[in-house]
Amino acid sequence: MEWVWALVLLAAVGGGRAERDCRVSSFRVKENFDKARFSGLWYAIAKKDPEGLFLQDNIIAEFSVDEKGHMSATAKGRVRLLSNWEVCADMVGTFTDTEDPAKFKMKYWGVASFLQKGNDDHWIIDTDYKTFALQYSCRLLNLDGTCADSYSFVFSRDPNGLTPEARKIVRQRQEELCLERQYRWIEHNGQCGSDQRPFAKTLTSYCHSTSERNFL
Repeated sequence: MEWVWALVLLAAVGGGRAERDCRVSSFRVKENFDKARFSGLWYAIAKKDPEGLFLQDNIIAEFSVDEKGHMSATAKGRVRLLSNWEVCADMVGTFTDTEDPAKFKMKYWGVASFLQKGNDDHWIIDTDYKTFALQYSCRLLNLDGTCADSYSFVFSRDPNGLTPEARKIVRQRQEELCLERQYRWIEHNGQCGSDQRPFAKTLTSYCHSTSERNFL
């Protein structure tokens, strides 16, 4: 019987030492993703930033699908230039399908010439289409397959934030992306459009009354 207990002990030690697989190729995305159901207005309520210039806050995105099934998006948000110059930016993105319906190549650019442009991976990690969505992009891989420069958005249909059930799912998926506790709240105070003003007070109060640590 001693050898049985030895095997049990080794299994326990091995399990304790097991680490998550943080290689980007191992990350799960939304199965059977439906672009049409995903279309519409989304409020970005939290984000993990990449290196360099990026939208700061007041971020609202609207996704649409044309008659040929091609997805595109427009986004508004505040961006900080040259450390102290803040402007409201209008961004446009077009998406190219891949073999996986939840993984896209996104070409994006700013309406103003000084805004950023690029071509990134755009993955929908999870969504229920009605309340929440978690997006992920890796811009640069390390030699071991982990991500050296990534960004991610938590979206909500409701400007007041996510339900407790949705927050639980988002936290779990953030851990699977090896990005837990790397997100920060996105403020909505109406600076970048009158269409945001009715929601500014409600969302700001929600964010400040909920612990960042508990949510992210």
